[in-house]
Amino acid sequence: MASQQGLELTQHAGGFTLTFQQRVLIQHTAAAPCLWIGRGKADIEMFRGNFSIKDQLSEKLALTETQIVPQGKGWLIRFSRGDVAQCTLAITTDAQGRLEMQLRNSDEQNNRMWLRLAAQQEDHVYGCGEQFSYFDLRGKPFPLWTSEQGVGRNKQTYVTWQADCQENAGGDYYWTFFPQPTFVSSQKYYCHVENSCYMNFDFSAPEFHELAIWQDQAVLRFDCADSYISLLEKLTALLGRQPELPDWVYDGVILGIQGGTEVCQQKLDVMREHGVKVSGIWAQDWEGRRITSFGKRLMWNWRWDSELYPELDKRIPQWKKEGVHFLGYINPYVAIEKELYAEAAEKGYLTKDYDGKDYQVEFGEFYAGVVDLTKPEAYDWYKNVIKKNLIEFGLDGWMADFGEYLPTDTVLHNGIDAEIMHNAWPALWAKCNYDALEECGKLGEILFFMRAGYTGSQKYSVMMWAGDQNVDWSLDDGLASVIPAALSLAMTGHGLHHSDIGGYTTLFEMKRSKELLMRWCEFCAFTPMMRTHEGNRPDDNWQFDHDVETIRQFARMSQVFSSLKPYIKQAVALNAQSGLPVMRPLFLHYEDDAHTYSLKYQYLFGRDLLVAPVHEEGRTDWTLYLPQDSWINLWTGERHSGGAEVTIAAPMGQPPVFYRADSEWAELFASLRTL
Repeated sequence: MASQQGLELTQHAGGFTLTFQQRVLIQHTAAAPCLWIGRGKADIEMFRGNFSIKDQLSEKLALTETQIVPQGKGWLIRFSRGDVAQCTLAITTDAQGRLEMQLRNSDEQNNRMWLRLAAQQEDHVYGCGEQFSYFDLRGKPFPLWTSEQGVGRNKQTYVTWQADCQENAGGDYYWTFFPQPTFVSSQKYYCHVENSCYMNFDFSAPEFHELAIWQDQAVLRFDCADSYISLLEKLTALLGRQPELPDWVYDGVILGIQGGTEVCQQKLDVMREHGVKVSGIWAQDWEGRRITSFGKRLMWNWRWDSELYPELDKRIPQWKKEGVHFLGYINPYVAIEKELYAEAAEKGYLTKDYDGKDYQVEFGEFYAGVVDLTKPEAYDWYKNVIKKNLIEFGLDGWMADFGEYLPTDTVLHNGIDAEIMHNAWPALWAKCNYDALEECGKLGEILFFMRAGYTGSQKYSVMMWAGDQNVDWSLDDGLASVIPAALSLAMTGHGLHHSDIGGYTTLFEMKRSKELLMRWCEFCAFTPMMRTHEGNRPDDNWQFDHDVETIRQFARMSQVFSSLKPYIKQAVALNAQSGLPVMRPLFLHYEDDAHTYSLKYQYLFGRDLLVAPVHEEGRTDWTLYLPQDSWINLWTGERHSGGAEVTIAAPMGQPPVFYRADSEWAELFASLRTL
């Protein structure tokens, strides 16, 4: 046995066992090898951000023989299979005490690797970015590739079948805007792979986790802790943490409005007259719009459209004096028929096709060029577009949309294959927005929010949103799906998350109902940010101002949200300081309660609020689990002992929310009953 700083390597007949901080991470024998290599050719097709990915695999070899050589603080393990193939695994610890594994395939003919990490049958696994259908990932494979999240996201549903028939857009349980090769085990360790190639993390086998990596090298990092809170602190120290949000975000709901300056003013007036706390107007069509068969789309020429929004430059400062901030929209593409595209093309700032021409992506009845963010001059140019056309114009925030569409057959300035850059692209797009804010001295004042992400988004994306949920009650793509999405992202190191109130995608005769909008509204009062969206087909959806009852729901829940400002701010500050997420799985604070590890539709909002949103149509009661503690119903004041399920009344406007009886915020929570 050899030991190095918490590392133990035990050699035995035909193999070895690697242990780190008393966790067995690798077990290898000739009969059950831990490493395989192979040769494949990726077949990747994209249509409007939806990807069909197949691997033409011609060879897969188990590397059964090992040679172990001491090296520095660890070892170099050479894996081979006769004279056919060879791979090395360099194992060491870094200056922070993390375990580092450098996996390298020296056989040029092989470009696929499969590494098996030891597992226990009772393990729970979390993370892998933003996962909408599952929170505990144990028992399934999770391909990691940023893409559209899919419509329906469940191959057993009629909606998914319709979307697949139309545009291969139905998706599956693992489709996500924000994948990441990071997981947290209930053995209280994390594993993070530093690579942006296509990967597949398969947690199906009872005795191992198999990580498939479509490249010839990768760096894996591991760390352990005595608690999940400490483990997330270590993980976010590695990946980075989000800064605190602008103070104004907590002052009410951000209303998603389209259609022009006066439409914004009229809707704002109606909502405020009824007591709605409004912190912002988000007008995504501030730069113009177009109409397609999908619905209302934007012009993608990131400049103020003075015809659609006359005198907006004067109205923005007026609204800001009234405490209402104006937000817009941008993405990393430019529509081919407008002047920003012409300027980028003239300067050579767009990605190319294999013939050296500007690459054009079809986005649904219109085309756009891809700004080449790997080219320093193009990056600076687009960053200055954000500075001048958004920040200097007066916007206090924007949706930094897309990021997941990078085609794999485009040519980038940095020379890296677009298949490898594809996953890294959203984080680079986030950095462009972040740098614009930082260089203008506006971090902490201006907000941008994103749906796409990857490793690195933790450092640069100041707020995530869940993307384009259906305007329905489906578990995989409706209101319910947002909860495991937030919790999975929390366990991946990004602790700030919110969603479109009411959902977005309106297709196949879906129509957002009044009940859905109102239930989504009360859920979002217990997230770090409240923001509405009209959806892609506003006329088919129930909107926040469609009747007085709906407006009153927004008035009350926006008052609840703004009253919680000091509590939410403290939780956001903790996320910035230590990586403790705002929306938390229950086991972060109740580790010894086995029941909490399987909960995916309820969460802790900060330390002291437990939230279990009603996500089924027509319900007026709700069953949830209270962990061992003393709990008080937020709306009735009734006390409950923990350690069991409870069924409570959940009328509209009273979502199932409890607070800890001994919370320092108990007086604030009790005051919400008077609203």
